[in-house]
Amino acid sequence: MEICYNKNGEIMKYIKDIQTHQIIIDKSIFIGILFPLYEIDDIKKNIAKAKEMFPKASHYCSASLFGEGLEHATSSDDGEPSRTAGIPILEVLRHHDVTNLLCVVVRFYGGTKLGAGGLIRAYSKATSEVLNIQKFYEKKEMKGFEIVFDYPLIQTMDQLIESITYVKEKMFLEHVTYQLYFKEKNVSIFDDIKHQFISIHPLDEKTLWIPYTTKKE
Repeated sequence: MEICYNKNGEIMKYIKDIQTHQIIIDKSIFIGILFPLYEIDDIKKNIAKAKEMFPKASHYCSASLFGEGLEHATSSDDGEPSRTAGIPILEVLRHHDVTNLLCVVVRFYGGTKLGAGGLIRAYSKATSEVLNIQKFYEKKEMKGFEIVFDYPLIQTMDQLIESITYVKEKMFLEHVTYQLYFKEKNVSIFDDIKHQFISIHPLDEKTLWIPYTTKKE
């Protein structure tokens, strides 16, 4: 099983869905929007999408990280004072061990100037808060099996695989068929019951998106 790590040994996290979150600071509205990126061209497309979502905003500041080694990064102040928006957004992304995503922070100006320090804090906070409510995933290369067995073995199987596998599919026909992938390479948990299986066949290793949890199994 291969997992994507950053240079500090932390597991890299990915997103699948668009997420938004709004904060208000001194009458200005800041809306953080997270977009998943599947290719570099998605950056421009999603910034355009943010403008379609909130067409009357005064600024669309952004930052992105892309690549297994974070080899591609962008930032934009979009008219805000230099280094008060795009770079703060990017720094927050980097501290969250994420990749292949774009964060656009949309601002509706409320009439009160925040100053450079205030803007840095506002754009950082908008980014942090939308990240805090986002659901993240890990990408893993996992070893899989298709296992066929009789119905009386279901409870035993479910207890064994609950925390150490990702079940892709369950089929309940004449016999029960599970297609599952192991989170760890050791598959010896079946040694005591595999004689009860009707069949067991290896599946090709796959890169799967697994919900990220801070407490690892």
